[in-house]
Amino acid sequence: MPKAPLPEAAMTLLREPNPAVISVVMPSGHPMSVATWYLVEDDDTVLVNMDAGRARLRWIEQHPHVSLTALKQDEWYSHLSVRGPVVRWEYDEQRALADIDRLSRHYSGRDFRNRTARRVSAWFEIAHWHGWEID
Repeated sequence: MPKAPLPEAAMTLLREPNPAVISVVMPSGHPMSVATWYLVEDDDTVLVNMDAGRARLRWIEQHPHVSLTALKQDEWYSHLSVRGPVVRWEYDEQRALADIDRLSRHYSGRDFRNRTARRVSAWFEIAHWHGWEID
């Protein structure tokens, strides 16, 4: 995998609200992946947000490295995989709710509907990447 920075075409794909899967390491050492929303921030870190009760949150806290694969909308063969360390956490409920609202607006155009679930945000740095069919 090449190291960051990413070429402009790769960043363009990553900044769009494409379907994505995040992968983490379980305590057993096995990988686990799940669909997720993400958002590239102005500093090129990647924001993800999780329900505070999710096991994957605990797993990321224990092993703070993730990978994320974004699939180009309606053209899934074009994809970009990025990976790196979590560099920042947000446990404050109001701030994490504001983050999930930003993600929800990016993907759906409206605020996140569940206003009562506790949320946690994490930002990871892109250390390595790989893309396929990125124009």
